[in-house]
Amino acid sequence: MADRVSTTNVWPYYSASNVQAAAKKPEDTSMGKDDFLRILVTQLQNQDPMQPLQDKDFIAQMAQFSSVEQLVNMSDQLTALRQNLGMASTMIGKNVQWYDYSETGEMIPRNGVVDSIVIKDKVQYARVGNQDIDLKDIVSIGDQVEGGDADNG
Repeated sequence: MADRVSTTNVWPYYSASNVQAAAKKPEDTSMGKDDFLRILVTQLQNQDPMQPLQDKDFIAQMAQFSSVEQLVNMSDQLTALRQNLGMASTMIGKNVQWYDYSETGEMIPRNGVVDSIVIKDKVQYARVGNQDIDLKDIVSIGDQVEGGDADNG
């Protein structure tokens, strides 16, 4: 029997509308330290000369600004910790499992031994054979299986 290829079935993630929707990033509406500083400067520029900003109010606002800046710095540090190369390097020599997707969208379990950790565009990947797997896609990590062949695609 001849192989048939259907042109009416489109895997939903490849449809044009879904690709365009995925490309649109939601606008960030959260206030950052720059916004907070702009508000403070605007408030100072537009204050009533007959009732200027009190010292205690100004100090409180500067303390809030400092707190906002420290929270942003903590967030950056936590992100850096998550991407710590030293922690990821402990996976070298370990057997990892992840899932690939077939052309029909079927999940295919894969596993293999991590040869090295690679960083591309500030994202860490585990190199298994000739394939790079994003660390967030790895679903399990274990000791290397003796005598077993890796199924790395």
